[in-house]
Amino acid sequence: MPNSELMPIGVFAQHTGLTASALRFYSDSGLLSPAEVDPVSGYRYYGADQVARATALRQLREIAMPLAAVEAVLDAGADVAARLLDEHVAKIVEDAASARQKVAVIKSMLGASVPSLLIATLKGPVLADAVDQVLTSTAHEPGIAVLAGVHIEASHEAIALTATDRYRLSTRTLVPARPVPQTWVGTVDGDDLRAAVAAVRRSALVHIETVPHGIWLRMPGQEDRHCRLLSDDFPDHRLMLASLDEVTTRVTVSKNLLLRAVEEHPGEHVALHVSAQAVSVRIPNDEHAGVQLPATVTGPALEIRFEMTTLYPAVSTAIGPDVMLDLRGHDRPVTIRSAVRGDLTTLAMPTTSDRSA
Repeated sequence: MPNSELMPIGVFAQHTGLTASALRFYSDSGLLSPAEVDPVSGYRYYGADQVARATALRQLREIAMPLAAVEAVLDAGADVAARLLDEHVAKIVEDAASARQKVAVIKSMLGASVPSLLIATLKGPVLADAVDQVLTSTAHEPGIAVLAGVHIEASHEAIALTATDRYRLSTRTLVPARPVPQTWVGTVDGDDLRAAVAAVRRSALVHIETVPHGIWLRMPGQEDRHCRLLSDDFPDHRLMLASLDEVTTRVTVSKNLLLRAVEEHPGEHVALHVSAQAVSVRIPNDEHAGVQLPATVTGPALEIRFEMTTLYPAVSTAIGPDVMLDLRGHDRPVTIRSAVRGDLTTLAMPTTSDRSA
């Protein structure tokens, strides 16, 4: 008879979240054998030291890992197990992306009677750079899917890509390689665009066509990529831009020097102290520690504070060697753009003193 430290199968099932039938299956598969089986009754008993393995087994099966891979993970060391888990997740993501593309093709076939509409033809590398730049201002927020999207406005003269996560807003304007007579507005899933960027960058020209519920990126010599449309309304960014206060202080500073100072900054919050001919990158509430950068400044002195995760991407995506910061006050949005080009503009929201303390 089993000793008192062993658990009957029903009790063990409650401890591990596995059903009794699943435990019998895993016993027969050799993944989790009972510690002891009563030779007369056939009852199965498990030890407390088997709970961890059984729980891990259940969790691995919950992420659809095949039995052979489960056994390999359970019997491997920590490093090998981590690699096997990463490989499994990567395959799930790859399969999901492949399924999404196949579904897009099926939808297109089902709606074949509705023709696609060409809305833009752009140079692939230029479009890829623009997508990368505005994607830094996206975010995955529960219940607000549109914040993970890129708003596209196509007109006869230009294509504008805009994204916002409520703390930043980035807009990049592109001149089409070929004029298009149609106008179009929609918000495209940012993850789909991100997945297509590598292929877009390798294509000399990309034709953007709109279809119900999505757009197609047509690339000669490469597989076409489908990107879903998001149904929610995009925030009224034009109203936001139109309602900005007047610029009070303008700063032009080396992009690389500013990025390096932010990279080496020790905290999560950054204070920019603007004086007559310099910008000091400081720790908030510390008037002495920091890095002073030469700058061209017009307007009164000012200190403004940012979260590093807001400021760094806004500066890093700017075009050209120098960036221009248009300041409106310590608590007002800052416009960050190239000192010589105006086709990429980013708004960055500062933090208050309380948030950065």
